[in-house]
Amino acid sequence: MNVYDNVPYSTSSLPKRPPLTWPDGRKVAVCIVVSAEYYEMQPPAGSFVPPNLPGGFGRAPYPDVRAFSQREYGNRVGIFRVMEALDRHAIKATVALDASFASRYPNLVAEFRRRNWEIAAHGFSLTRVISNHLSEDEERDHIRDVLDIIEKASGVRPAGWHGPEYGESERTVALLGEFGLAYVLDWPNDEQPYPMRASERSIISLPMALELDDVVANYHRRIPMARWVRAVQEAVDQLVADSSTSGRHLVLNLHPWLIGQPHRIAYLEEVLAALSARDDLWIAMAREVVTCYRAQMSELTD
Repeated sequence: MNVYDNVPYSTSSLPKRPPLTWPDGRKVAVCIVVSAEYYEMQPPAGSFVPPNLPGGFGRAPYPDVRAFSQREYGNRVGIFRVMEALDRHAIKATVALDASFASRYPNLVAEFRRRNWEIAAHGFSLTRVISNHLSEDEERDHIRDVLDIIEKASGVRPAGWHGPEYGESERTVALLGEFGLAYVLDWPNDEQPYPMRASERSIISLPMALELDDVVANYHRRIPMARWVRAVQEAVDQLVADSSTSGRHLVLNLHPWLIGQPHRIAYLEEVLAALSARDDLWIAMAREVVTCYRAQMSELTD
C-alpha cells in the first residue's frame, strides 16, 4: 500500500506567519476561476474517470449521451452567460482551460483572450484525471502535451495548473515545477498562498474554496442556490474579519454547464454584484495574486 505522507509543503500555522498584505490595503483577494472543460464520450482505455462525474449516476455504456450532453451545454450556452455576467461587473477571470477544449473551441479561446482573461492549464480533459495510475514518464509527457496544445491554441503558455477534478499523483507538483509553472490550484487546505516543494523551483499553491465550488456545493451536496449566495457572502465577511492582522484570499471555482443554466445565472449575478460593490476586496486573477505573494514571500516564509 502506498501512503502519501510526505506531502510537498511544510507545516505552517496561519496565525504564526508574518502579515500578508494586498494592494491598496484591501483585506481579501478574490479570484474567479472558470473551468473550461471537455467531457469525452469515450476516453482512451485506462483513463481514470471518477464515478461521481456524471452526477452520481455512474457512467452509462457508450454512447453516454446524457453525461456528454450535460457538460456540452456549458460550452454551447452556459459559458456565454458566465462571460456576460463577469463583463457586467468588470471582473476578469482566470480560465482553467483543458487541452481538449482548447483544440475544439477556438472561438471560445478567442473570447477569453479578447477579455484578457488569464489562462491556466486544466489537464487534457475532464475524463482523464491524473493519479498514480500514470508512470512518471507518462505524466511528464501528459503535462508537456497539455501545455503545448494550450499554448498553440491560445498563443499563451499557461503559468498555472488545475488538475481535472483536483487530481494529482505523488509526482505532480514536482513535475509542474520542472515545466516552470508558477502556481497550482489543487490543494484546498489554506486561506493564503504558500510555497510547495517542486524540484529545484518553488511553485505556489493557491488553494481554492472547495466548499464553495459550485459543483461541490450545488450539484453534489444539493445546497440551494440562494443558500450558496449567502454562503459566499458569509465566507467573505468572515475572511475580512479574520484579516485584521494578515490578508486572506478566496478562490471561487465556477463551471458553465452548471452555473450557466437559466435558473442559476441570476444567483451568480447576485454574488458578483455583492463582491464588486465592496471596497475591502481585491478582485484579481490568480497570477496577480501569486505575483503579489511572491514579492513578499521571503519575509513570509522566514
